[in-house]
Amino acid sequence: MKTKFCNGGEADPSPLGLLLGPILPALPPSPSPPLPPSSQAEAEAKQPPPLSVPASLPLLAPTPPSAPAVAEDQQQPEPRTRRKAYLWCKEFLRGAWRGLREDQIRITPIRGGLSNMLFQCSLPDTIETVADEPRTVLLRLYGAILQMRSCNKGGSGQAQKENDLQGAEAVVLESVMFAILAERALGPKLYGIFPQGRLEEFIPSRKLDTEELSLPDISAEIAEKMARFHGMKMPFNKEPKWLFGTMEKYLNQVMRIKFTRESRIRKLNKILSYNLPQELKTLRSLLEATSSPVVFCHNDCQEGNILLLEGREDSEKQKLMLIDFEYSSYNYRGFDIGNHFCEWMYDYVYEKYPFFKANSLKYPSRKQQLHFISTYLAASQSGFENLSNEDKSKIEEEMLTEVNRFALASHFFWGLWSIIQAKISSIEFGYMDYALARFDAYFDQKKKLKV
Repeated sequence: MKTKFCNGGEADPSPLGLLLGPILPALPPSPSPPLPPSSQAEAEAKQPPPLSVPASLPLLAPTPPSAPAVAEDQQQPEPRTRRKAYLWCKEFLRGAWRGLREDQIRITPIRGGLSNMLFQCSLPDTIETVADEPRTVLLRLYGAILQMRSCNKGGSGQAQKENDLQGAEAVVLESVMFAILAERALGPKLYGIFPQGRLEEFIPSRKLDTEELSLPDISAEIAEKMARFHGMKMPFNKEPKWLFGTMEKYLNQVMRIKFTRESRIRKLNKILSYNLPQELKTLRSLLEATSSPVVFCHNDCQEGNILLLEGREDSEKQKLMLIDFEYSSYNYRGFDIGNHFCEWMYDYVYEKYPFFKANSLKYPSRKQQLHFISTYLAASQSGFENLSNEDKSKIEEEMLTEVNRFALASHFFWGLWSIIQAKISSIEFGYMDYALARFDAYFDQKKKLKV
C-alpha cells in the first residue's frame, strides 16, 4: 500500500498507534537479498517511494535497477522482528507451528517496497505438518504505513493528523479487501491478520514479463479475471471519486513544483507548455460524455501484479493470479482496461538510464483489443455469446471507444504522478523522462482518436 511518505525523515508518531499497539521498526535500507521464487515480493519491489497523496489512491511505479545480493549474515531480520514473526506464526498457523522453537523457524527477508516489509517464514525440513497448515507463508508488515510524515514542511498539525488517519483508514480497508478476496479464492489465502500486518499464502510463481501481456492465451485469461473482479460486490464507497479528484490534486502539486536541476527544469517547462489545466478540463469533459460502468476495479493490472503460477505454465486456463489489491476501488471500467492496455507499452526492467523502455507500437492493435474485449464480455455479460454477430459487434465497438478514451486518463494520471516522484523520490529512475513519455503518448492517442 502506498501512503503519504517523505524520503529520509523520521516518522511522526501516528495517533492510531495508540490503538493498534507498537509498530515494528523498519529494516535498514541495505541492499536486498536474492529473491525467493514468489512474485508477490517482485511486485512489491516494483514500487518506489509513494506520493504525497491520500493512501487509498493507486500508484503504479516504474522499477528501479535491481540491487545486488548481500552476504548470508546480512539476510537475517533483526532480533525483535524475528521474535514477533515467530510468535505470529505460532499463534495463527497452529499445527506443527505450535511446537516450533524460535531457533527452528526459517525467516528470510524478501525484497519489498518502501511501504511493506516482506518475509518468507518456513518450517524446517525435519518437521512434518500435523494437518493442513502451510509449510511456508509470506509475512507482510506495515512498517512504513502508519509511520508517516508530511512532505509539505509547512503543513499544519491538523493536516498531519488527517494524513495519519488516511493512512490508518487505508490499512483497514485494504485488510478487509484482502480478506474478502481471499475468501472468494480470488487472491492468496489469508492465514492471520494483526495490527502490524498479516500472514498470507506464499505462492510459488513468477511475475509476467511485459511482452507476455500480448500472448493470446495470457490476454484472454487476464480479461476473464478482470471481468470476474469487476463483477464483485464490495462493501466500499461506490462513487468513482478518485480518478478526477486525484488528477486535480496532482496537477495542483505539479503547478507548484520548483526544480533546481537544469535538465528537470527544461523538461518540466516543456510539459507545462501543454497548458495542463485546460487539457485536464477537456479530458474530463470527454470522459464524462463517455459511457462507462462503475465497477470494482483492480486499478493496477500491470505485469508485475499478475503471477504465472508454478506448475501451471502449460495449462490453457487458470495459470494466472492477480495480486496487489490495495489500490482497488470502485472506478470506471474503461480506466481499468485502458490502463492495462497502456502497460503493454512500458518495460520497466531496463538496467540503463532512464531505467524503462517505452514503445508505442506495443499498444494493442484493434485485433488484440477485440480479443481481450470479446473475452471480457463473454465472461461478464450473461447471454453475450448468444447474441447475433451484429449485436456483438455493436457492443464491442462501443467498448473500444470507451476503453481507448479512458487510456488517455491513464497517460495523464501517470504523467502527473511521475513529475511529483521526480521531486520527492530518491530512487534512481528517469521520472521526468517517464512523465514526458506518458504525455507524448497522451497527445499521440488524442490524434489517433481525433478528439
